[in-house]
Amino acid sequence: MKTFSKVAVAAIIGLGLLSTTVHADAGKGQKIYAKKLKSVCEKSGAVFAASHTQMEWEMANSSGELGATFKAECPAGSDLFDSAKFQKKMQSHLYDFVMEYASDSGNVPSC
Repeated sequence: MKTFSKVAVAAIIGLGLLSTTVHADAGKGQKIYAKKLKSVCEKSGAVFAASHTQMEWEMANSSGELGATFKAECPAGSDLFDSAKFQKKMQSHLYDFVMEYASDSGNVPSC
């Protein structure tokens, strides 16, 4: 029984260390903005994120209008915002970025 307990505990710890969950990341959103949108939008990430409060970004996200809000802030980025890749992989990271650096957050990004 003692050996079984050790093996079970080791397996649980090993699985815990190896398993990962997908979370959106403000840092990834900042990189996406810097690489794909900064030159197109012609404004810094700080200005883009601070164009709304956290509540306004959250309301846009919960109502499904986040893409439209991004397009309103950066019309030249419409092609990216409409792409399936953006909808699946990048939108949540960019959302975390704008929430982290919204006008009422008190944070300022370095891009």
